[in-house]
Amino acid sequence: MMLSLQARGCHNINLVSPTHVVPYILDALELAVSMGLYLPVVYNSGGYDSVETLELLDGIIDIYMPDMKYANDKIAEQLSGIKDYPRVNKAAIKEMHRQVGDLQIDEQGIAQRGLLVRHLVLPNRLAGTKEIVSFLAQEVSTNTYLNIMAQYHPCYKAFDIPQLSRPVSRQEFDEAIDLAHRQGLDRLDRYKFSLPLRLIPG
Repeated sequence: MMLSLQARGCHNINLVSPTHVVPYILDALELAVSMGLYLPVVYNSGGYDSVETLELLDGIIDIYMPDMKYANDKIAEQLSGIKDYPRVNKAAIKEMHRQVGDLQIDEQGIAQRGLLVRHLVLPNRLAGTKEIVSFLAQEVSTNTYLNIMAQYHPCYKAFDIPQLSRPVSRQEFDEAIDLAHRQGLDRLDRYKFSLPLRLIPG
């Protein structure tokens, strides 16, 4: 499949939520490279990856594209049922950056190697944007390529949580951008903010 994608002109091999199948990916890559695969390999994850697993990928993954979802333990557990997300996430981001460094983009604007972090802004500052951009600037690199996303829309059980029951406001999105700039993070990719469709719970 990877060789087929390469033959069709794809720019990279994007492995989405791959953590649980890392051994099989390594086997597949060994075969594919021996048969001529040369495209950059992207590790696209939710950022809840163990350093031990990531160390197995050192020298194999070209581009890491993790999320940084939450800065607060209690909020991460309440909203996603994940324990110790900030601690695990920060250690993973540091290891990813150690392996591949800051994102490198060619003349055509296509990523070749490095770290690209995604951060979804949540209403009422639930994602902890201030803490996340501070961590990236102070403990990773001010040259970190950061994708700030505003497309959160409440669905299903989100309406049962008052703080999550509405979309992100323009003010909240602009605040996230400003917080990143204040920390010296100027390599920002952002989704164009647009007013959401009216959502009716139930």
